[in-house]
Amino acid sequence: MEGQLVWKDEYNIGVDIIDKEHKRLFKIINKLFRFTDEKNKSQWACEEGIKFFKEHAVKHFAEEEEYMASINYERLDTHRHIHQEFRERTLPALEEELEQTGYCTNSVGHFLGVCAGWLIGHTLMEDRAITGRERSRWMELLPGKEQEMLKKMILQLMYDLFHLESYVISETYGGEKFGEGVYYRLLYASEQEEEKWEIFLVFEEKLLLNTVGKVMGIRTNKLDSMLMNAARYMARQFIGCIREHLPDMNGYVLKEENLLTYEQFQRAFENERLQVSLLIDTGEGYFAYCMSSRRHLFKKADAEPINTANAMTEVTKYLTIREGRLKPKILVVDDSATLRMGIKKLLSKDYDVALAQSGAAAIRCIILDKPDLVLLDYEMPVCNGKQVLEMIRSEETLADVPVIFLTGRTDLETVKKLIALKPEGYLAKYLKPEEIKQKIDAYFQKKTTSQ
Repeated sequence: MEGQLVWKDEYNIGVDIIDKEHKRLFKIINKLFRFTDEKNKSQWACEEGIKFFKEHAVKHFAEEEEYMASINYERLDTHRHIHQEFRERTLPALEEELEQTGYCTNSVGHFLGVCAGWLIGHTLMEDRAITGRERSRWMELLPGKEQEMLKKMILQLMYDLFHLESYVISETYGGEKFGEGVYYRLLYASEQEEEKWEIFLVFEEKLLLNTVGKVMGIRTNKLDSMLMNAARYMARQFIGCIREHLPDMNGYVLKEENLLTYEQFQRAFENERLQVSLLIDTGEGYFAYCMSSRRHLFKKADAEPINTANAMTEVTKYLTIREGRLKPKILVVDDSATLRMGIKKLLSKDYDVALAQSGAAAIRCIILDKPDLVLLDYEMPVCNGKQVLEMIRSEETLADVPVIFLTGRTDLETVKKLIALKPEGYLAKYLKPEEIKQKIDAYFQKKTTSQ
């Protein structure tokens, strides 16, 4: 997984009991990152490590709240609510995903990524606010009744549009990255432009593919300009339905629309004083709805505004930038840890490589995060390569996942068996590393040329 959190001086807030526990939580997450890269990890050990992190986080929340009470911190109730959100909604949702996927590499990575992002954001904003060194992001949240009404409205819209039974897992989403996302910004202003409303919608890529894509009858595992433009207009209709129930937005018109990279989203998002910031699990992927209102000028997003004249150009440019940053995903399935790690080391520079040690683990990984190619050991015990391929092809949504067999035998009889299964090809395990790399590169070059 190769992730690491680096402790920086700016994370110190100047309160010894809080700073020490923050450093401890960073160390625990880093141990989990390192552990997930180890060859012989067990699910039980991973479960225990995550349980240990959770126990320390909960203990830290209690100690931090006790300290705030001791200094009569005026934002204690809000800060306590943020802790409660993470403890009672976000963590349980992440744990449920881990259990459903058997603690596969991708779901563990998702857990650690969200926790790391939350911890950094919370430390830099909310914890620094305790000492007056920062202003709390959540000082302007909508009152409880209005917040509850908006939540119900959004969940109902998700059901009306896509028949998704969704639920809120955080009311204080802090901009953490979840999966491969699409970040969409809309700026509305009154006629005099004295006051503006800024709205961010964040879609996990697979959510757009599984909702807008299905509505349009598009069968693809990749975003394209047609789907992106359809998603833009559906998003604007979505906001339109919400605006009908928000009297304060009457008379406001759309002034600016942007598609943002994650880095641009972070820069635009980090200084916002949010009235609403919801993270929602739809069952088909995560979705975030964030909204703020101000009377003074907003800091402009560092992305080109989209208008009628440049829409196609900007959407195409956005997709090109994303494609340049998104490496093709390869899942390596083999019961040999040495071979798995060797191929990962060989390919990681140019590809996003995930690993699975068994056929059952491979199926879980493919369902969770559909790869662009599976390198599949043909001679695995219990559930061999032939059985895994048959299971993949029996599932409609996975049937088009390309598979190249890995085999230690290339005698005529074995090759005939392999070819009869109609994979994309096969690779002999005894090939030199540079030869394996060349063949994988050639596969993707051929695939790109044929599109």
